[in-house]
Amino acid sequence: MSHQTGIQAGNDLKDIFASAKTGDQHRVIKVVIEDEQLALGSTRKASKKWDQEYDSLVLPLLDDDVPCYILYRLDSTNNQGYEWILLAWSPDHSAVRHKMLYAATRATLKKEFGGGHIKDEIFGTTKDDLNLSGYKKYLTSQAAPLPLTAAEEELRQIKLNEVQTDIHVDTKQQTLQGVAFPIKKDAAEALLRFREKKINYVQLHIDAENEKICLCSTEPTEIKDLPKRVLKDSPRYHFFLYKHSHEGDYLESTVFIYSMPGYNCSIRERMLYSSCKNPLVDMVENELKIEIEKKLEIENGDELTSDFLYEEVHPKQHAHKQAFAKPKGPAGKRGGRRITRPPAEGEEED
Repeated sequence: MSHQTGIQAGNDLKDIFASAKTGDQHRVIKVVIEDEQLALGSTRKASKKWDQEYDSLVLPLLDDDVPCYILYRLDSTNNQGYEWILLAWSPDHSAVRHKMLYAATRATLKKEFGGGHIKDEIFGTTKDDLNLSGYKKYLTSQAAPLPLTAAEEELRQIKLNEVQTDIHVDTKQQTLQGVAFPIKKDAAEALLRFREKKINYVQLHIDAENEKICLCSTEPTEIKDLPKRVLKDSPRYHFFLYKHSHEGDYLESTVFIYSMPGYNCSIRERMLYSSCKNPLVDMVENELKIEIEKKLEIENGDELTSDFLYEEVHPKQHAHKQAFAKPKGPAGKRGGRRITRPPAEGEEED
């Protein structure tokens, strides 16, 4: 599943972008994400050459624990107008969900501003990455085939994992790398009891504020109870021990269910659960040694019927369809005449 943030620029920011690209009154534009849209943080006017006021204008805009984007105008131009630098600020101390959100939205920002105006793009986790000296080091590294530094390697990984915003029928989208939140002790203990078949159901949720995976429920659950376990306004992870018979054998199969009730959830919540899913499953399979027979993703609990589970765990094999054997025709050149309809009244039979 491809993951888009769905975030777009607000009208006020679009107006600033339009005036910035057609004039020289703006030197710096700070862009933030507020209320699930790209918004204007602040702007600064030009008063000196670009390199003479770079540090004094850029560095005060970088908060220690909150990501942002900085667009900085150079004095050089191309055929579209002034050239700009895009600085992607993602400090180490910022929350993981904020880092994810800004990384996934950067392509949208470039599209809204106009990629043809952006000459260079720099990703930084410390102010030394984005100050004037850091920018000059970036230019040097781009001009020569030097080994990638740690910061540049991280930028390369971010670019590889960014979510693209232009969707077409034939487009294949990349997704964000998984985020491995720690799992709380009671949740881990519940999964161990599940592995030992002391319980048959475990439900987990993400505590976004503390960035942990927590236990919701271990209530005994049968197939008929599953639809009631799926919330209509919040995502959840479910582990269910599916007890059933197949071809005369009694089986107990672990089914992992990721319930995501569509757009009833916020953008951040959808991103967070989607990005944490694979690392959680990997940990359960590789560290807790729980063999998952089937992984499902649903929007509505009503999908979880007995027939649905059975067909997912034991999909029908497509039997080879034999060609229809055409029967032999009658002996001789032509067979006897066959009556295809009863004779009408007054019509004689042959």
